[in-house]
Amino acid sequence: MHAQEPSPALVPPHQTLTHWTIYLLAFTGGFIIMSIELLGGRILAPWFGSSIFVWGSIITVFMVALSTGYLVGGQLSLLSPSLGRYGIFFLVAAITTLPIIYHGELMMAWIFLYVDDPRYGSLLAATSLFFIPTAILGMIAPYSVRLLVENVTYSGKVAGGLFFVSTLGSAIGTLLTSFYLVLWFEINQIMTTLVGLLLLCFLLAFSANRSIQQDHA
Repeated sequence: MHAQEPSPALVPPHQTLTHWTIYLLAFTGGFIIMSIELLGGRILAPWFGSSIFVWGSIITVFMVALSTGYLVGGQLSLLSPSLGRYGIFFLVAAITTLPIIYHGELMMAWIFLYVDDPRYGSLLAATSLFFIPTAILGMIAPYSVRLLVENVTYSGKVAGGLFFVSTLGSAIGTLLTSFYLVLWFEINQIMTTLVGLLLLCFLLAFSANRSIQQDHA
C-alpha cells in the first residue's frame, strides 16, 4: 500500500475571494508606497532642494520605515490574523497620511527654520512626514503572507508570489506617478487620491471578511 500523499493545503488564489482580495490589496499597497516615495521628493524640494542629500534622506527613511513595518507586521500576524484586521492597516495608513496633505507645509517650515543644514533638515522632515504611514504600509507584506499560507510546505511559493505582486505594484506606481500623475495633477490631489484608495482597500478587506464570515455561519 502506498502512503497517502499529503493533500495540498493551499487553495489556488483564483478560487477564493480571500486570495483575490489579498493579492489585489498587496499590489495596491506596493503601488502606494512607491507613489508616496516619489512624491516625497517633490514635497521636500521647495524647502530643501532636490539634491542627493534629499533623496538619500527620503530613501533612508522609507527603507527604515518599511523594515520596521515588516518586523511589526510579522509579529501582528501571529495574533489571530484575519482580513478584517488586515484591512485596518489600510485605514490607519490613510489616517496617518492625512497630515502630509494638511500640515506638511507647516511642519517643513518649522524644521527649515531650526535646521538649516539640508542634509539633516531633509532627513528630519522626511522622518516626520513619511515614517509612520510607510511603516504601516510595510506591515501589509508579512501579514499578507500569513493570511495566504495554510501549510509551511507552500510558504516559499506563497511569499514569492506575494512579493512579485507587491513589487509589480511598486514598479507600476513608480512609472505611473513619475511619467503621468505629476504632470497631470497637483501633489495634494495625488496624495488625496492615494488616501481615498487606501480607504477603498479598507472597505474591500472589511467587506470580504464579512462575506467570508457569513459563508461560514
